[in-house]
Amino acid sequence: QVQLAESGGGLVQAGDSLRLSCAVSGRTISNGAMAWFRQVPGKERELIAAINWSGSSTFFADSVKGRFTISRDNVKKTLLLQMNSLKPEDTAVYYCAARSGVSYQFMARDYDYWGQGTQVTVSP
Repeated sequence: QVQLAESGGGLVQAGDSLRLSCAVSGRTISNGAMAWFRQVPGKERELIAAINWSGSSTFFADSVKGRFTISRDNVKKTLLLQMNSLKPEDTAVYYCAARSGVSYQFMARDYDYWGQGTQVTVSP
């Protein structure tokens, strides 16, 4: 079994930066793709960034492209999301996700493991 635990969320002002971390424990998934999703009440979980198993390929949603960066350290078993120039519309619960396959997918249903989520709130 794989456990994911996010940290680093909080309340910030527009224009600030935050870095989210996702610690992986349990069975190793160093050869699995990982991703960050976010969700606001009443809406579906949205993929915002993804990375393949080696870190050689990444994806960013248009809404965060140029502002967010995703990275992973397979030795430290950590997934990171650096969020810069935050906007009020970035306010959401952010989830770390992992899958057994080496390539990232775009739908939440294609990920096998999930963290509990961390709240990010951006004030105007």
